[in-house]
Amino acid sequence: MDAHQSGALKEGASEDKGLNAKLSSIIGAQAISDLVKTTLGPKGMDKILQSTGRGMELTITNDGATILKALPLDNAAAKILVDIARTQDDEVGDGTTSVVVLCGQLLCEAEQLLMQKIHPQTIIQGWRMATDVARTALLEAAVDHGTDPVKFREDLMNIARTTLSSKILSHDKDFFANLAVDAVLRLKGSTNLESIQLIKKQGGTLKDSFLEEGFILDKKFGVGQPKRLENPKILIANTSMDADKIKIYGAKVKVDSLAKVADIEAAEKAKMKAKMDKIIKHNINCFIDRQLIYNYPEQIFAEHGITAIEHADFDGIERLALALGGEITSTFEHPELVKLGSCKLIDEIMIGEDQLIRFSGVASGEACTVVLRGASSHILDEAERSLHDALCVLSQTVKETRTVLGGGCSETLMARAVDELAATTPGKRSLAIEAYARALRNMPKIIADNAGYESSELVSQLRAAHAQGKNNAGLDMITGEVGDMKELGITESWKVKNQVVTSASEAAEMILRVDEVIKCAPREREQGHGH
Repeated sequence: MDAHQSGALKEGASEDKGLNAKLSSIIGAQAISDLVKTTLGPKGMDKILQSTGRGMELTITNDGATILKALPLDNAAAKILVDIARTQDDEVGDGTTSVVVLCGQLLCEAEQLLMQKIHPQTIIQGWRMATDVARTALLEAAVDHGTDPVKFREDLMNIARTTLSSKILSHDKDFFANLAVDAVLRLKGSTNLESIQLIKKQGGTLKDSFLEEGFILDKKFGVGQPKRLENPKILIANTSMDADKIKIYGAKVKVDSLAKVADIEAAEKAKMKAKMDKIIKHNINCFIDRQLIYNYPEQIFAEHGITAIEHADFDGIERLALALGGEITSTFEHPELVKLGSCKLIDEIMIGEDQLIRFSGVASGEACTVVLRGASSHILDEAERSLHDALCVLSQTVKETRTVLGGGCSETLMARAVDELAATTPGKRSLAIEAYARALRNMPKIIADNAGYESSELVSQLRAAHAQGKNNAGLDMITGEVGDMKELGITESWKVKNQVVTSASEAAEMILRVDEVIKCAPREREQGHGH
């Protein structure tokens, strides 16, 4: 007797047990995998995501993590796949689609094994052995050029090109790969991408995008203030500079004559003047505030030759403080304790039809700004996601310098090693190990399918090439043939590939362990509280 029949569960709750529960979890996960499967590889397709909220916002993307984050899901196993895609995105920035598709392929193979009455624990044992062998084979195939700056830059360029080839930037991948590598090498080994700012400006083409040293703030200078400052002392603040508001919510002041109103205004003005005097004592010539600066303080700043920049948005001002080497200040009683920001030059530049403020020669030498140009906001959003993926992968590769070959080469190498393990493993576990190798070999098959090529023919050719000892063989998606990945420069980060194999195996194992799904009863509306 199950918990439902015994009356232990509340009315309205539901439960699935045994094979039913396993299959519902596997089918849910496979549905998610099939959804993103067509976006995999350099010839992958895009998806349009349309929200039902106000404005009916559109997103056009082929980024696995972006697609999965937007999905309203009911199946518990499907949510696990969304989680691994999110982890992959946070950890290494790329490979989000690969990890979901590989997990889906593993579960597809597991379904066949369950139908043959093989116990889930036996499958999991086999998979664990296979994962270890696959990761060892991947590590042996990895190449490390971390000590040779010229070869390592070429590796980074190849990784950036490979990452961008499956994105909207694929037509200009050489241009953007160079731009991304330049930006990441400025970080000097750090994985903190806060120092790289991305600004999107409509107009022009994607090829008009550029990398600017220093920091660009999407704001304008105040009226009648200097528009060029050399070696300025900069105070970065988060303080209110508006004197005509009473700060207590819902407060009212009743007066019996206009003269009293004038007195209140004069008192507020005096209060603001006292605050301004404290700020001016810091001996600065540039003041940047996160909040609005009203006319009266702006006028006092202009009289003292101080340039004021208002409403620098929160994300902008945090990053600006990091770049300029200053601290965000809210009180001004102790000028000696305040750390001011500095740079070599502040000036105004034009991008398209917009005026922006450029900070050159900033204290944080690694700070830079990538300005993206494009025809529409959808193109710019997707270009930003694509470039962000490339920057994440490159920054991780600078830290972990090993690289492997792409184009299905690494998957075929791992599958071959796993096949050899299956041949020497006795018992039912060998069936699970063979299934793992098939799942790995399905990855290049899907890449070829998405490009419209004869996938079975290509994958069998690729398998034969590896059996003949051509360990650099992979799929060339431009000609639709098996090619040498090393000559073609199709390189991927070892860390990304390793994370894909590990995460997909762990997620598939977790879903396979499920033998019961219990759903709570929906909360009932309380009666009797009507109108």
